[in-house]
Amino acid sequence: MKVEVSKGEFLGLYRTKFLRDYDPLISIIIPNKDHIDDLKRCIDSIEEKSTYKNYEYIIVENNSEEKETFAYYQQLEAVNSKVHVVYYKGHFNYSAINNFGVQYAKGEYFLLLNNDTEIINEDCLEELLGYCTREDVGAVGAKLLYEDDTVQHCGVVVGYHGYATAAFSLIDRNDFGYMGRPRVSWDVSAVTAACLMTKREIFDEVGGFDEDFKVACNDVDLCLKIRSLNKWIVEDVFSVWYHYESKSRGLEDTPEKQARFQSEIARFQKKWPEILKNGDPFHNPNFDLDKGPFTYPKA
Repeated sequence: MKVEVSKGEFLGLYRTKFLRDYDPLISIIIPNKDHIDDLKRCIDSIEEKSTYKNYEYIIVENNSEEKETFAYYQQLEAVNSKVHVVYYKGHFNYSAINNFGVQYAKGEYFLLLNNDTEIINEDCLEELLGYCTREDVGAVGAKLLYEDDTVQHCGVVVGYHGYATAAFSLIDRNDFGYMGRPRVSWDVSAVTAACLMTKREIFDEVGGFDEDFKVACNDVDLCLKIRSLNKWIVEDVFSVWYHYESKSRGLEDTPEKQARFQSEIARFQKKWPEILKNGDPFHNPNFDLDKGPFTYPKA
């Protein structure tokens, strides 16, 4: 392990780089339904930019309708031996799809990844892996950006409006935010599963995703289960990706989707009452979380 001093505007900010004895296999689990342009961009960015090479792709096909999608799968598997397409036949259930996909994974580490992501810096995988190799770390998340280079995800704060929300959304990618947190890796209660790395043994120990959380709450629930093992969840701000935000699934824009979303939040509140009552241990209680994390101090 080596530590570098930040070369930004402020002294006292550090970046830890982890040294490895070997390169373990990372299984990249990518659920997919059509949208092959997104999937191609995601895979091409890893193939072309990543300096870490020991990985495999488990693409979990879920009810695609376009023949071009299946032709692309065949092409991928023919030209890239790292690609394995598996077929989940049920209705959309993000938790079940990922639990299904990991059954085919051979890696010591899992990278749960949305198909609408794109790698930015060449050491993205090495960054996530470095923290994940620590015995006391259970999961690591990346810093995700919108196309305009504002932040989408930089850790998750639990307790916002009875559930959770992303920290530092919509600030500039280079903004230092509250106490420099968006520019240094830090401990959080949860990270988004749009780009989340964990150990196989940890994922298995907590029983994977709770499949009752079909769309919402599943990643926060997974992280809290990992936290219950006394493992840290790390937001690694040096693994930076673009995320094009749930293009395949769509938005929560119908009464049926809204009802499902609210029912999953209610289940989350019943399952995790203590953190909602006592507050996120990684969020300053002097801020009014109902207005937004690290943004509006209480009067």
